[in-house]
Amino acid sequence: MHFTVSSSELLHTLTMVGKVIAPKSTISILENFLFVLKGNELEITGADLETTLKTVLTIDDVLEEGEIAVPAKILTDQLKSFANIPVEFRTVDNDHTMFISWPSGEAQIPVFPSEDYPVLRVPEEGAVSNTITSEILLAGINATLYATAEEELRPVMNGIYIDMTTQGTSMVASDSHKLVCFTRHDIKSPENASFILHKRPAGILRSLLQKNDEPVRMTYDSKNAFFETQDTLLICRLIEGNYPAYRSVIPKNNQNKLVIDRVTLLNAVKRVSVCTSQATMHIKFSISFNMLTISAQDVGFNVSSHETLNCTYDGEPMDIGFKSDFVSEILSALTYDTICFELADAGRAALIVNAGAQDPDEDITSLIMPIRVQ
Repeated sequence: MHFTVSSSELLHTLTMVGKVIAPKSTISILENFLFVLKGNELEITGADLETTLKTVLTIDDVLEEGEIAVPAKILTDQLKSFANIPVEFRTVDNDHTMFISWPSGEAQIPVFPSEDYPVLRVPEEGAVSNTITSEILLAGINATLYATAEEELRPVMNGIYIDMTTQGTSMVASDSHKLVCFTRHDIKSPENASFILHKRPAGILRSLLQKNDEPVRMTYDSKNAFFETQDTLLICRLIEGNYPAYRSVIPKNNQNKLVIDRVTLLNAVKRVSVCTSQATMHIKFSISFNMLTISAQDVGFNVSSHETLNCTYDGEPMDIGFKSDFVSEILSALTYDTICFELADAGRAALIVNAGAQDPDEDITSLIMPIRVQ
């Protein structure tokens, strides 16, 4: 293998692919990038035991093709020390050593046979495929990823549930205290199908989509999901198990509706939350006709705070408590200008939905469980 490439272009690609590489792996070869140089295309692959990411970098100056596994940390740290300069890579000594040359110096690092690197997983026969725009997929991940859980006993809660039906596609996440359901009515599947994408590869996929506006080919079978664009492939091991029946926990008849500006409410919650107990993070909503008072106190430190906001509300007066960080997370993730809290009473789940103009093909429903406050 022998080629020359811009140090900044290669570092950018390696930084992206390196997101899937664990710092210390039980399989030592997975601490390396796999380089496959064919023609003027360099395929760079990174993997751990659950996730694989492969992308293609175009190389203008190629003298010799080849395949090799290159230590990820050493190579990345080396490139970080360069300005944007041309860097030459060549392997010798039966592909056991790689020389890295730049205008003022040279380094050599050990490399390993490409045959030792795991073979890429491929979809099983009968795998389901669908195409989705990167913009919509990114919006779905942004709307749900923060609501995933971190549970050892119920691993199905640690990912995003992607539920495709003949009526539309929903992306769902919940940690039992809050639930978010992002639905697109214009993305339909010829048959009902679903899978659970773990939060870690979902986060990697989000970072890829932020820099890509190409359509994404989404394929999945019983064990893996494959997300493919023109020059990038992300392969993710799915979470096995049955996701809870999320639709059954979303209330349908919350009659008391509070309409308010989202940013105004978010900023008020942040201000009042300064005086919450750090152990509980409890705040109280006191709601009456067209008025919302948010309050918090920490008796142990003798601090308290409250703020009153104008809103639209003509339901039953009530006091209802929430964890302030849950409210802030939901309000921060939403992009709507005006939101509606749909409430039944102080003991049942509240819904947060859009109250203004919206895309008829998109719905985001957020559910938050109340807490008992004095």
